[in-house]
Amino acid sequence: MSEYRRVINAKTQKVVLERAKWCVSFWCRFRGLQFVTHLDPDEGLLFVSDKENKQDTAIHMLFMFMSIAVIWIDANGVVVDKRLAKPWRLAYIPAKPAQYFIEANTALLDQVNIGDKLTFDQVV
Repeated sequence: MSEYRRVINAKTQKVVLERAKWCVSFWCRFRGLQFVTHLDPDEGLLFVSDKENKQDTAIHMLFMFMSIAVIWIDANGVVVDKRLAKPWRLAYIPAKPAQYFIEANTALLDQVNIGDKLTFDQVV
């Protein structure tokens, strides 16, 4: 069974993503949003790495049919980078090491800034 998190901007106390799938398994990380053609503004994927680094949190956009927001977050929950990722691009690498990253609807880019602290509350 899948786990989900509610992503909250600690600075504004606003929910920025109501339902983010907690992606820790190989399969979830491998599949990501490949072949997805629509994503609601309140859902996305929250990828979890073992440690902060750039290599494990880099993404590709092969087999993607839409642009997405990508938000990279360090081990303390601080946003270290954000980008609009476009389909069929080979790689996007965060500017600084990250332990988490979110793939979501492009509207997320307007709700989160570099330096914001995010928290992940489990959705029951």
